[in-house]
Amino acid sequence: MILLGSLINGLAIIFGSLLGAVLRNISEQMKDTVTKGIGLGVLVLGIQMAFKTSSFIVILISLCLGAMFGELLRIEDRMNRFGIKLEKRFAKPDSNFAEGFVTASLIFLIGSMGIIGAIESGVANNHQTLFTKAVMDGFMSIMLSATLGVGVLFSAVPVFLYQGGIALLASVLMRYIPNELLDLLMGEISSIGGLMILAIGLNIMGLTKIRVSNYLPGIILLIGIITLQFYL
Repeated sequence: MILLGSLINGLAIIFGSLLGAVLRNISEQMKDTVTKGIGLGVLVLGIQMAFKTSSFIVILISLCLGAMFGELLRIEDRMNRFGIKLEKRFAKPDSNFAEGFVTASLIFLIGSMGIIGAIESGVANNHQTLFTKAVMDGFMSIMLSATLGVGVLFSAVPVFLYQGGIALLASVLMRYIPNELLDLLMGEISSIGGLMILAIGLNIMGLTKIRVSNYLPGIILLIGIITLQFYL
């Protein structure tokens, strides 16, 4: 079953979010401390991933051009509006539903682990990487839900659609991509994803307010540039 890994990942987020909702009565001081701890962990993960690049200039160009496209497309605003619509339907007024949805979606979506795992599911029907990611996302969703609310639960939907879509596409297309190019792409995608995760960590800790969603087109641009370089 090609979509098994993506399905388990989504269910882990839902379960963790429900468990986190039960723990929402913990003190604000504890929530703040735990949130800062998550932020620190995300910062370290982002830094670790960012150093995997072999061409920082390409990463920087892709990130900046991607930000320009993201701002023109207003991706962050659209994600927030979508979160607000869900908030009006499922959450209480004056909650931080949209922030929880957007923050959790970005944390769970960005990075090469989901991409590599989805490719393994699509090409070899091997779900071990996505199962490992499911465990990580499940624990993360407990604390995110406890601090940011029920919006975290709905991030399971884009995670399933994103990883499931890659798995289905990989089952058709990846047989035509050379292994050398695939390895190169995974390293660079991990690096640019690490920079975005670093920004998320800074946001979680309240040090900045970076519009991380608007950098997402940079991943697509990076794939195009690396592929072009490979064949030239």
